[in-house]
Amino acid sequence: MLKPQAVGKTHEYAAKLNAFVHGRSSPTGASSLAVISRLSLHRKQRELGICFISSTPAGNIEAVASAPTTKKETTSVEHNEEIDEAISETIKGFAQKKGREGEVIKYETTFKVGKDFGEVGAILVENEHRREMYLTDIVLHGFPNGPVNVVCNSWVHSKFQNPQKRVFFTTKSYLPRETPSGLRRLRKEELETLRGNGEGERKSFERIYDYDVYNDVGDPDKSWDLRRPVLGGQLQPYPRRCRTGRAPCDTDPLSEKRTKKGFYVPRDECFSEIKQVTFSAKTLYSVLHALAPSLGTVMVDKDLGFTYFTAIDSLFSEGVDLPPIGNQGFLKTIIPRVVKTITDTGGDVLRFETLRPLTEWPLKSKLDPEIYGPQESAITTEMINQEIGGIMTVDEALKQNKLFILDYHDLLLPFVERVRQLKSTTLYGSRTVFFLNPDGTLRPLAIELTRPPMDGLPKPMFLPMILVITNLLVTGTYSTLRTHCVTEPYVIATNRQLSVMHPIHRLLRPHFRYTMEINALAREALINAEGTIETAFAPGKYAGELSSVAYDVEWRFDLQALPADLISRARSTTSTNLGMAVEDPTAPHGLKLTIEDYPYANDGLLLWDIIKQWVSDYVDHYYPDPNLVEFDEELQAWWSEIRTVGHADKKDEPWWPVLKTSKDLIEIVTTIVWVTSGHHAAVNFGQYTYAGYFPNRPAIARINMPTEDPSEEDWKRFMKKPEAALLKNILEKMEKSWEDNPVIKAAFEKFNGRLKVLEGIIDERNENSDFKNRNGAGTMPYELLKPFSQPGVTGKGVPYSISI
Repeated sequence: MLKPQAVGKTHEYAAKLNAFVHGRSSPTGASSLAVISRLSLHRKQRELGICFISSTPAGNIEAVASAPTTKKETTSVEHNEEIDEAISETIKGFAQKKGREGEVIKYETTFKVGKDFGEVGAILVENEHRREMYLTDIVLHGFPNGPVNVVCNSWVHSKFQNPQKRVFFTTKSYLPRETPSGLRRLRKEELETLRGNGEGERKSFERIYDYDVYNDVGDPDKSWDLRRPVLGGQLQPYPRRCRTGRAPCDTDPLSEKRTKKGFYVPRDECFSEIKQVTFSAKTLYSVLHALAPSLGTVMVDKDLGFTYFTAIDSLFSEGVDLPPIGNQGFLKTIIPRVVKTITDTGGDVLRFETLRPLTEWPLKSKLDPEIYGPQESAITTEMINQEIGGIMTVDEALKQNKLFILDYHDLLLPFVERVRQLKSTTLYGSRTVFFLNPDGTLRPLAIELTRPPMDGLPKPMFLPMILVITNLLVTGTYSTLRTHCVTEPYVIATNRQLSVMHPIHRLLRPHFRYTMEINALAREALINAEGTIETAFAPGKYAGELSSVAYDVEWRFDLQALPADLISRARSTTSTNLGMAVEDPTAPHGLKLTIEDYPYANDGLLLWDIIKQWVSDYVDHYYPDPNLVEFDEELQAWWSEIRTVGHADKKDEPWWPVLKTSKDLIEIVTTIVWVTSGHHAAVNFGQYTYAGYFPNRPAIARINMPTEDPSEEDWKRFMKKPEAALLKNILEKMEKSWEDNPVIKAAFEKFNGRLKVLEGIIDERNENSDFKNRNGAGTMPYELLKPFSQPGVTGKGVPYSISI
């Protein structure tokens, strides 16, 4: 298996430290402390300056800078203007390389400061080199209470790009009103920097977070056929993305110009694991171009089908020969990322519907019959009674919650006529009815495929003779919309409205890591016009519009919590038979499942409870009075911006939760954490297991059903060889800010312990032969919500964030 690895050389530079030390006044001759500052610079070492900020108001201090050197250097002392609420002396010195650990080079310098300096609250850093640098951390030794840790893990721009110094706060968290006076202005100014002014094109070194609509997936300047509608706004509701500020297209002012340089994301949102390789659209194109001679028609001719199943099998048993390439390290590094990104963003982009109990009978469409034909379904009572086989009648099955449905009919039918105008592509509105067997497994009873009246012909409805063929046309489960796209506004609002010192920012930050980067890469090369999604999935160029319809009709924040999601899956809000679960205080997790052997719900509810307990312990520590939440101005601004800006097209919906108490906050944060971790893992990491063999879940249909207006020749060909028609249709690491707080550290350790218990429970369930949906011949064990995983493609392990 090819795995990414770091490549490149380490460059060594002496680091110039302009150390600005601020603290309380210390009379001349007073005793002092020797403070040793050790800086860890990752890979790219550059000149930089640092400034220590006291968390309390500072007066003048006497300080001496000293640093061991190997060559003659001078030390200068000069006065600095007011910083925060005090005038302090400025101390400049030089630092020398002191050691090296792998790719990390450590520099050290020593300062003597008065004992009345006060508690260090922040450090300002200035990069005096002409290129950016990656600063890992700064540790200050010599204080009475032990070392002071400042975790940076951030790219620091050159002062020639932007003269503004970078500020890094210590790991101690503060609510806004608890912020020490010496840090208040820095806290405010840092948030203002991250918000930007909403003007101009963003530069690659910037860290500005702002909002925009999805208007950059098309490329009308290249060809008018590549123009795509704007996603976001009254006509096409959608979550907002990060603003890049690029100029409008020449041919369509509503669209934004595309660029070969890569789409902007705030600098610290970029991947840090791949150190010397920039995974961009340009790299992707280069890789595919290098592989094209070997991949041949496998990837190039999207209209070419497979003659036999054995032709598909050979891709798995024999593989595809890769060509010799000059830089094998490059190839080995990039290919896994390409494959993982394509399968993640591509595989889920159109999976909106979820399994629901069938609560209304007979089945009827809600679409306008004048446009889409009769609303009645072709699935009849007699048909279902016959398929059930005398076990019970339809009425009895409905009362006992034994019938379930996957219903794409009304979602897909409005797109059918347009999609069929695309080359080598067809589409149907579809619905599938299942029966819950006594052993807890689901059995398909009927699949209905429908197209609207078109070409002067009435609306046909097909109840397929060969169930397996049409079952492959039915797509499943959730979409990237419900994870990637809806999460980006959370990331933007958190950085714009919650200071990095805010405890909720520090709680959420691990769950947002690299999400914006993976989303930007998707806009560059996957969901773009004629990208992977449009060429490999049934809706083609209408994929974005279909996703917008799903967001408009289906998405509600209050139903993203797993318990609410399960309860809400009812076909009718007026039905007495509610979704996949009903509230029951006597049942585990307070819910009684409609299908007892439902692996996603059973494992997911355990994980949900563990996450919620961790969030509760964390929130209760920082908000001992529940009413403090209502008066936290940063938190209120954060939640308001998510609702009214990040999800502006749904800002007036009545279902948005209020945020007044710690209980409200716990529910909101738990929901966000669940979506970015457990939910995303469940819909993402099973793709290879369940859909890697693509006849098991094809993404596109090339020809119509053989029973739809067949010619005599087509019908004879199908009856002789039906296979030919089918083949044409083919969390574990603790954050430093948590560790430094004993209460939060203990809560996290309890959280981690519960995850390990969950791991064992899932293993036991998968070995239990009573659970037919996760154990037995031909049944895969359900491991998608196992918290931990070894490296590689394992189909298990729940990451903190949506980073793939």
